[in-house]
Amino acid sequence: MKGLTLVSRSLAGAAALAAATPLFSQGAAAPAPAAPKIDITKPMTDVPRASEYAKLAELPDLTGIWYPDWRALFGQRRIPPKLTPDAQAKLDAYNEKYKKSGPPLYDQARCLPPGMPGMMQQPYPIDISYQPGRVTIYAEAYEQARWIYTDGRKLPDDPDPFFNGNSVGHWDNGQLVVDTVGFSPLTHVLPGVGHSDKMKIHERFYLVKKGMLVDEMTITDSKVFAEPYVTHLAFTPDTVPLREYVCAENNRLRASEEGANIDLELENKGDDPFGPPVDDPALPDNDGGDSGENGN
Repeated sequence: MKGLTLVSRSLAGAAALAAATPLFSQGAAAPAPAAPKIDITKPMTDVPRASEYAKLAELPDLTGIWYPDWRALFGQRRIPPKLTPDAQAKLDAYNEKYKKSGPPLYDQARCLPPGMPGMMQQPYPIDISYQPGRVTIYAEAYEQARWIYTDGRKLPDDPDPFFNGNSVGHWDNGQLVVDTVGFSPLTHVLPGVGHSDKMKIHERFYLVKKGMLVDEMTITDSKVFAEPYVTHLAFTPDTVPLREYVCAENNRLRASEEGANIDLELENKGDDPFGPPVDDPALPDNDGGDSGENGN
């Protein structure tokens, strides 16, 4: 593996600090003259133009905010995946635990994002934008981002494991074709079912008509699926701007050995958290007041 990014960056920073400290031994050559000092308060006057953006206008337009189209998704019968015996046993165990103690939402309680492929399956909108050599998919849920590089680079041979993987793409007859590898072991392909380090996701983004985007997703992992698993995710345009999503803010999920479910902390309140506070002088008198005097 290439090594942890944070460690490599720390080492690079330490090397830069060491290089900036003048250490001379006897007989060492004198250092080269220092470069002219740059005045960071004066902006450039001949700023380069972003000419590469003009080429983006020639691409099929999949940009904008897209919301899951549940009518299209539920209108077509979903074919369940064919799992290996080991993966099926894990899914069965998850479903059994679900029946006994409710959904074991451990990841959600810790605010861990779903990553891929779950990122594309959330009931929240996504925003697709183009940059030179890259397509960015930003999801409102957990504020996740996918960077799909379209500059001709290849997939890494030994990728670092990321929640959303490492993606490269290209355009083929109006479709955005994406391949993704290198996923965090903390992500799941199905509830309670993880994946191997060999999982690969192949996607085709295309329009079936004006105003309907489809993400055709094929997941391959021989340790989980008996055959490649193909799904179709449909989206329609949305005009509502993406909202801030801070999972830790007012997260009511609590995890324990028995599961992870919503905890409204009612035992600490004693009152209905959704009702008005008791004995609040700012509230009108609800015991009848002068209603009898008015005959109402």
